[in-house]
Amino acid sequence: MDFATALEQHLATITARDADAFLATVHDDVAVIAPNGRMLAGREEVGAFHRSWFDDPDWSWKLEPLRHTEAGDTGVATYAVTYDDVDAEGRPYSMSYLLTLIFARIGGTWLLVHDQNTPR
Repeated sequence: MDFATALEQHLATITARDADAFLATVHDDVAVIAPNGRMLAGREEVGAFHRSWFDDPDWSWKLEPLRHTEAGDTGVATYAVTYDDVDAEGRPYSMSYLLTLIFARIGGTWLLVHDQNTPR
């Protein structure tokens, strides 16, 4: 599978809120940095966060591709994201941020190793 296909598959697992399929695209030593600066590390912590997030039916996102680069066994993709959700009191809110995903090709399989969310 090429990087572009692996990237599309990874993003599709998020949109589908499919935690098991999502985790199949993630390296064991993955790191995720949320828009608030919180860092999640490792498959277990990242998986727990995503299972909880995927259980929330209120959020949606729109991705605008900004850049895709592949260099050897590394692939990097950056998107502009518009994220809509509802807070604990039921009030809608929106966030804009940049999402950068870094993948490594390991044994022929592209796996996410870093996910950076930077507020705009």
